[in-house]
Amino acid sequence: MKIGVPKEIKNNEFRVGLTPDSVSKLSSNHKVYVEQNAGRAIGFTDEMYQASGAEILRDPSLIYEEAELIVKVKEPLSEENKFLSQKHTLFTYLHLAGNKKNAKKLIDTGVKGVAYETVTADDGSLPLLAPMSKIAGRISLVVGQYFLLKPNKGIGTLFGKFENIQPREVTVVGAGVAGKEAISKGIDSGAHVNVLDISDHKLQELAKEFGSENISYINSTPENISDAVSKSDLVIGSVYVVGKEAPKVITKEMLKGMKPGSVVVDISIDQGGCIETSRPTTHDDPVFLEEEVVHYCVTNMPGAVPLTASLALNHATLPFIEKIANLGLEKACASDNHLANGLNMADGEVRHPSVEAALNS
Repeated sequence: MKIGVPKEIKNNEFRVGLTPDSVSKLSSNHKVYVEQNAGRAIGFTDEMYQASGAEILRDPSLIYEEAELIVKVKEPLSEENKFLSQKHTLFTYLHLAGNKKNAKKLIDTGVKGVAYETVTADDGSLPLLAPMSKIAGRISLVVGQYFLLKPNKGIGTLFGKFENIQPREVTVVGAGVAGKEAISKGIDSGAHVNVLDISDHKLQELAKEFGSENISYINSTPENISDAVSKSDLVIGSVYVVGKEAPKVITKEMLKGMKPGSVVVDISIDQGGCIETSRPTTHDDPVFLEEEVVHYCVTNMPGAVPLTASLALNHATLPFIEKIANLGLEKACASDNHLANGLNMADGEVRHPSVEAALNS
């Protein structure tokens, strides 16, 4: 199969769909095309790709012209949609519910779109979403603490133990993969962490893992969320529903009760955000103020650590890429229902029920 790796063009997006090591594993049986300088920003030179068996093409249009399977990281932007057609299988994060307008344009190209974020595993987990969720969860504490600094519009607090000063509070709403990483880093920072989730079982499991010191486990209700965020310096929203737009569990009214200069980090922003006042931001301009609360809503948070993120992503995606390349998409999906769950669109139609429900809502 002919495989193409275009350079990402989203703001400050330096991750790459295939690393030179991944190309090396694929190129013995398949033809791999990589756009010029696709990985240069993270140390993957064109020479490294060529040594791994790839052919370097200077222009994105040539990648799409030559390749059948397009391996990316982020959803195509509108200027990339023009290159896609029914001949292509696109394997990337799609997050269709987060941008319905662009989603419909992408569907209209006829491309067969397989979304990393809806590929499943035997235990019900999302193995291709998990690596980036873990990174985003860790980053949320880093950026949260940074924007709590007074010169960065924050209230001016620092997490940690300082003699007789009470620990500052962090609230994590949604204790999935990203939320769990945020919880762990919040505890490590010396903050008191409030954990809110709708699953009592999950809260019980977290209590076994993290214990009871400097952490509170709270059933996620509107009243409990409102109470927790009002006391917190940093609030991290990490709610995810497969294929669907994230529910707005933190409302504008709740923000009115927060301290001026406190910070919210909306990890769910790729799926539309779980905070009512959120809107997508970029690494160039990551925050804005709403109700005197600093909002960090960058839609590609793991792009801040593109080398680590690319290595982690390739480790997870490569077996699926090999399966598609070796068998073709139709046979690959027939042989692997977890990969089949990743198929979001084909021939101008939505193929994933949750995505369809989200786009028609």
